[in-house]
Amino acid sequence: MKRFFLFVSIVSMPLWLATGQQTDEISVEESYLQESVENMIIREQSRAESREMKMIALQYIGEALDRGNKSEEIRQALEYMGLEGVLNQGRENGRLINNYPDVRRETAIHLGKMGTPEAKDTLLRMIYYDNEPMVLQEVVKSLADIGIDDNGRTISTIAWILQKFDNTNPDNLLALSAVEAFEKLSGSNGGLRDPNAIQMLIRISEGPYIRPVQMRAKQALINIRKAQQQERQSN
Repeated sequence: MKRFFLFVSIVSMPLWLATGQQTDEISVEESYLQESVENMIIREQSRAESREMKMIALQYIGEALDRGNKSEEIRQALEYMGLEGVLNQGRENGRLINNYPDVRRETAIHLGKMGTPEAKDTLLRMIYYDNEPMVLQEVVKSLADIGIDDNGRTISTIAWILQKFDNTNPDNLLALSAVEAFEKLSGSNGGLRDPNAIQMLIRISEGPYIRPVQMRAKQALINIRKAQQQERQSN
């Protein structure tokens, strides 16, 4: 284990320090090699047993995304961590040992930053398998930030998870995230046409939620209706 930490610390040094060159002198080949090494480290860290190592992987992923590295290797690492403990379960004497909701929460945020159709698909898988409101809130926010819903699956999936919690354990923060997601996705995809989503907005505006969440749902219904009327008039 000590050797692994030493390897990580060396590779994660600034590139000019590791190579003895200034960063503006790095060739395309060297830059590609550095990214490949970074992806390899992230992949191994994401599959480590400890929560701490996974959080380090997420830190490196955040830095990579800020530099524009949206490689498939990084998406796969995020998918692994996003489903670990809910789909990919490790057990010891029958006890679940790899359930890290805070890791999945951060993973959802990074998938939103990635913003690709593949990242959206990973987030949708997380909705189906996760039961932690703190995770699902960020999943819904990230889906809204990505804004892709060509076939209506994103809106219908958010409506489904919202209804699931509404029937068993209504959650104000999840409801608020869903309300704002419906409004955003409606604006970026030509309106809100899913009847279940509209029903959930009405339910939130009148159901067992705190007043600020109810008022936000009522305002979203007004905003979505106005936007759709304006779109019809412009056409």
